[in-house]
Amino acid sequence: MDKRRGKKITYKSSGVNYQDLDPVKKLAQKGALKTARNLRKNGYKEISESRGESAFVWQQGNFLMASVIEGLGTKNLVADITAQITGKSYYDIIGHDTVATIINDLIAVGAKPLTISAYWAVGQSDWFKNKKRTKDLIRGWKRACNLAGVTWGGGETPTLKGIIREESIDLGGSAIGIISLKKNLITDKKLKIGDRIILLRSNGINANGLSLARALAKNLPKGYATKLPSGKIYGEALLAKTNIYAKLIQDLLNAGIDIHYISNITGHGLRKIMRARLNFTYIIEKIFNPQEIFLFIQKHANLSSYEMYQTFNMGMDYALFIPKKDIEKAQKIITKNKLESIDAGRVEEGKKQVVIKPKNIIFNAETLGVR
Repeated sequence: MDKRRGKKITYKSSGVNYQDLDPVKKLAQKGALKTARNLRKNGYKEISESRGESAFVWQQGNFLMASVIEGLGTKNLVADITAQITGKSYYDIIGHDTVATIINDLIAVGAKPLTISAYWAVGQSDWFKNKKRTKDLIRGWKRACNLAGVTWGGGETPTLKGIIREESIDLGGSAIGIISLKKNLITDKKLKIGDRIILLRSNGINANGLSLARALAKNLPKGYATKLPSGKIYGEALLAKTNIYAKLIQDLLNAGIDIHYISNITGHGLRKIMRARLNFTYIIEKIFNPQEIFLFIQKHANLSSYEMYQTFNMGMDYALFIPKKDIEKAQKIITKNKLESIDAGRVEEGKKQVVIKPKNIIFNAETLGVR
């Protein structure tokens, strides 16, 4: 038995501490609010309730427009090391996941994606000399754009030697979407007591919690080449593609499903279910069984279920809050989109918290400081 296995590895110990990050977000939001008058000067107005949501919304004529900026994080570092083991590049997955990370935030306010711009910053410009890797990145990005129905309009490829490691790339981008019908705007103003919570099954770890997963790799007997019980190596298990939900959300809205709220479960894990400002209690009665990768991380990082569910999506990466009457119809549309869902729980009156009954976990409001 590897003696290193007993060492506890948390998100905080791997370099990510939301107690440091969340106050910065709040401070930035306060500063940003004071700039709203600039939008008014140009004849438009912001949708104030969208501040602090996954995307910012403003009114432009008869339409609502939404914008977002997001980054992939460190998933590409997993691809780099796993590539040395298998000889594959994996950058088609990396390109796909960067787009997915951006788009899944944009559509959470009901927006239909229109355009996306890329931000690919390198430590040294010869990163792009690896033609196979570069072509895979472009191919994965393009295919993800087509899945999302978004036009790739351009981007920026700065060389930031001294800021980014010479062998690395930092991937991110921004996107703009349109809400043609104002009734399709999704903010927490629609959320109601009695709403049901549908959880969509993820395809794996997505792009969150990778700092912890990478820290764990250093403690595994063979690093990213360590095999999971299924026989798949750790590195490849971390590189599963993220689902893109753009078509699904538009299909639900076009079918008349009254979506009251959406939580994209990324950073903060299932605490994100209580992202809305309202003081409701979110009761989760059913959950999907986590994929093998989560069980492997929990065992080898020596983490409690509480720590796992506050860090990772644990097999559920999108929460839809809808009226009970729409559940059956919505789940049929989800199945038609070749996705899995579970009627997981309900919104109740009470103090702000998430109660995950199958795991006896309670996340209180003070553990989530994104607003």
